[in-house]
Amino acid sequence: MTMEPSLRLKDSIAPHLVSSLRRAIIATRLRPGEALSEKDIAGRFGVGRQPVREAFIELSEAGLVQVLPSRGTYVMKVSMRAIANARFVREAVECAIARAASALITAKDVVRLRRLIERQRETSGLADRSAFAVLDENFHQTLAEIVDCDYAARIVEGARAQTDRVRYLSLPGASPVPLLVAQHAAIVDAIEAGDADGAECEMRKHLREILNALPRIAQNYPELFEDEVMPAHTQVLHRP
Repeated sequence: MTMEPSLRLKDSIAPHLVSSLRRAIIATRLRPGEALSEKDIAGRFGVGRQPVREAFIELSEAGLVQVLPSRGTYVMKVSMRAIANARFVREAVECAIARAASALITAKDVVRLRRLIERQRETSGLADRSAFAVLDENFHQTLAEIVDCDYAARIVEGARAQTDRVRYLSLPGASPVPLLVAQHAAIVDAIEAGDADGAECEMRKHLREILNALPRIAQNYPELFEDEVMPAHTQVLHRP
């Protein structure tokens, strides 16, 4: 198990621990189905067992780990149903964010987004997928900040816990980075132009990209998935 360097005890140790474990699960440094040792993680981060227990509970609520009494704690396998449901929620919220941003965006906001996109382009040739993953998250967070809706940002962040797992796996080929960067640019183009309908359309197209990649990822990594059936609302999106 490879994770980040040890953390020092702080009042805010639990959020830091949750964040580190979450990133390790998304990047598959902690593999689906892998057992998590409370003792080992406490030692690795230089903390007591209580913060680790609290982190496990929070990660369980996010659908990333499973706590089985008297049996242990395990990284959840990737669920098509969980991913499809999370994407469905993200589409509803983030399309609304894109529409609102088209009326609220400033020149300063545009510069900020364009810089993020340029940095994303710079990562397209890198073998380390984590650099793009961080910038991708920053892009969507920035859009939420533009519309000044903290609650929407929290909803998106929670849903990303599931979609980011498959997004990370998709980056080697199913959803190439240049394609995702181009989709980000198209979203910003529409928002900057004040085109609410166009911004919503481009955001929806971007978030549905994961549905195109999902079958190929499940085929390439069958051992990481726990199911093969997507919810009805997702199947409808694929009907001709």
